[in-house]
Amino acid sequence: MDLIIRAAQFASKQHAGQKRKFNNRPYITHPIRVAGRVATHKMATKELVAASFLHDVVEDCTPLNTDHSVLFSEIEDVFGGMVVYYVKDLTNDKDTKGNRADRKKANREKIKGICLESKLVKLIDRIDNLYEMPESDGFAIVYAKESILLLDECLTGVDAELEAELRNRCLDIFDLYS
Repeated sequence: MDLIIRAAQFASKQHAGQKRKFNNRPYITHPIRVAGRVATHKMATKELVAASFLHDVVEDCTPLNTDHSVLFSEIEDVFGGMVVYYVKDLTNDKDTKGNRADRKKANREKIKGICLESKLVKLIDRIDNLYEMPESDGFAIVYAKESILLLDECLTGVDAELEAELRNRCLDIFDLYS
């Protein structure tokens, strides 16, 4: 439990002051929900739950948001090799060039090769984002379309119930715009 508590505290510190784009709530509420769902899954380990708390710190915590950028080496030093392995799997490559479609395609290619446990976190992350996103926001349809592509190309075979939940949430959003 110490590893999980330390990861939660670290994520809280790194995300301090950040707000979610969708609803202006404290950012930390998202990794808390993701980690909570991961913790109840049959694949849960303390390392995977810790990584769930940390899944956005490298990507979303920059010097603009915190006193320094979070580096993979820092996560490895503090939380160990398995946690940083998962966090690397879950972090989008900031150096990918091109438009949004190109970046998302490159991200799907990366996700195809990550481990099953990391795919579980990614699946829960997408579900959580879709539930938090206002359906009236036009971006919801874009994100839902990207989520279906990600599900069909990369995340099938992870967990049938979660896959169905993601697909159904996307279909609910599509229904609003049809």
